[in-house]
Amino acid sequence: MPFVQPASVHTSRVVRPKTELLLPVVSIAGEEEATAAINGSIRSAARMLMEEQGSLDDPRSEMLGFYELKNNQKGVLSLSLFNYAYTGGAHGLTLQRSLTFLNDEGKPIPLSGLFKPGSDYRKRLSELVARQIKQRDIQTLQPFEGIRPDQDYYIADRALVIWFSVYEITPYVFGFPYFPISVYDLTDLIREDGPLGVMDVND
Repeated sequence: MPFVQPASVHTSRVVRPKTELLLPVVSIAGEEEATAAINGSIRSAARMLMEEQGSLDDPRSEMLGFYELKNNQKGVLSLSLFNYAYTGGAHGLTLQRSLTFLNDEGKPIPLSGLFKPGSDYRKRLSELVARQIKQRDIQTLQPFEGIRPDQDYYIADRALVIWFSVYEITPYVFGFPYFPISVYDLTDLIREDGPLGVMDVND
């Protein structure tokens, strides 16, 4: 596979009353439309996180947004946006939204888009997550029954990382439970022209 120049990413700081947001701004050489689409998706996701946090009317309230770049190689960009807010009560809450793109397309790819049409990816991933829950002795709120079709994820090098929101399957103290799964455990299911297919190539 020929070398693909990684996306250029810099941080934009947005400051408002009680709020500070650190947002990624992406630039991809020769891909103006895809660049605009990716940045539009990032801004939209950041707005959704702010809305989900609710009102900052409490005098003590505050909000901080930041991000983590998870993968930026082989034409695959994967990142997570975080939003921490204290809006009153016992403690604040952190929300997360992950986005994964093929740089030349610019559209966020859902979990189902990583796999061949008709493949039972949910069953395979659910089994692998359940195995880690047992091996790592993770306390769940209820018996784990499997992932959602649109389960949250990001890509980190040659791993697919499945994650769950705070309180989704575990108590608050566990924060975000993360389950890294090697791409090589999924080779027979993944779409060759999708982000995992790109990462599965040994070069």
